[in-house]
Amino acid sequence: MLYTRKGDNGTTKTFGCDQRISKSSAVAEALGVLDETNSYLGLARAKTKDLSFKIRGSEIKYSEIVLEIQQNLFIVQAEVAGSTLYIDKEKINKIEKIIDEIEKDLPLIKSFFISGATEIGATFDFARTLARKAERRVVAVSEEGKVKISPETLSYLNRLSSLLYALARISSHQEGEEELKPDYK
Repeated sequence: MLYTRKGDNGTTKTFGCDQRISKSSAVAEALGVLDETNSYLGLARAKTKDLSFKIRGSEIKYSEIVLEIQQNLFIVQAEVAGSTLYIDKEKINKIEKIIDEIEKDLPLIKSFFISGATEIGATFDFARTLARKAERRVVAVSEEGKVKISPETLSYLNRLSSLLYALARISSHQEGEEELKPDYK
């Protein structure tokens, strides 16, 4: 059944908890933004299904990276909901390695860039902004102290936006599109 009517009063239930919480609580807000991020990444994965980029001679499929991120976001959501699941250091290391390899093929960053050099780049840029919002909401849950959020999960979310930014940049770069800087006029 797609509806239960149990949330009609503005409450919801989280993983392994019989107590209902307000849908406006920090936990519900964090879970919602994580879901929003994951859903948008589904669009990014669908748009990049047949696309890849090369780093140091290796071909890497965007969609495979995005699918792994989506799987990891379910772990983050479970942790925020009160599960004992959490992101491990290996997942952070993997993201860092991908970012480091992408950065080797890109010009140095000397400015902010205006999103939209390519459709795929803009898609990843938007996903990056959602990931940043999700990170802020999960930090709020952590600071509230009602749910323990592991330091690794917080690190993962911080690296995630950097990875999405790197994917936006590499997609534009490999398509030969120039990253435009804001002119501040």
